[in-house]
Amino acid sequence: MMAELATEHGVSTEEMETLFLAENRPSTLLQRFADPEEVANLCVYAASLQASATTGAALRVEGGIVESIA
Repeated sequence: MMAELATEHGVSTEEMETLFLAENRPSTLLQRFADPEEVANLCVYAASLQASATTGAALRVEGGIVESIA
């Protein structure tokens, strides 16, 4: 998606990612998209013994993009 938008706007994919996040996801804490390895790391954690006390949790790998109502 970013590559296609970058071509349309005449910028690099990296520049498009920065522009997209600034315009559409200004609340992101990471200031970038999570990469596949980060998603895999959460899956490994959730399936591991280290997560044995983690119950009823919504685990998100989105870097703070989703605004929550607390």
